[in-house]
Amino acid sequence: MTLREGRRQAFEAFGIPEDGGDSEAWVDFKLGPVPMPFPNSDARRRAVKLHDLHHVLTGYRMDIIGEFEISAWEIAAGCGGYVVPWYLNLMGVSAGLISAPRRTARAFWRGARAHSLYTSLGHDAVIDRSIEDVQRELGIAPSVEPRLRDVATLAGAALAGSVLALVTAAVVLTPVTLVAWVIAYRASQRARASRPA
Repeated sequence: MTLREGRRQAFEAFGIPEDGGDSEAWVDFKLGPVPMPFPNSDARRRAVKLHDLHHVLTGYRMDIIGEFEISAWEIAAGCGGYVVPWYLNLMGVSAGLISAPRRTARAFWRGARAHSLYTSLGHDAVIDRSIEDVQRELGIAPSVEPRLRDVATLAGAALAGSVLALVTAAVVLTPVTLVAWVIAYRASQRARASRPA
């Protein structure tokens, strides 16, 4: 099966639009029952194309725990010059270690022995290649034993993610930011509703 076919199947299984949400102005991310919409920037759009392929390559589901696992895997495998994955994934590692610590740690250790598409190959170079071929080239193994440095790096990533989450919450939860966020989100929803079907 190619990565294109694997991505299509994963999108269907998890109710994700065919374009992966690329055409949307906002991304509706849910943290449990709490919706957390955020702007769908061009930087996020570029990164999510590779992020979705990582789900297919690693087998991590496109649900909340799978997102924590892929966050850990991507941090360990490297996000290269993609700022958005570094930012979101560091916070995902921290959240994953709280809600699914063993799964998150195992994903991190797997990623520490692999390469990511952020640091090599790229979307167009792999999209029509077989999943197994790309897994082999990136060194993605089904499971690995942790090394001492992997455990230390995971602890550092969790600390960085926790600090980043606190700073983000302090900025986003200010009244001015919340009002601006709600106004922009509602304007986007109105524009979406007025588009022809």
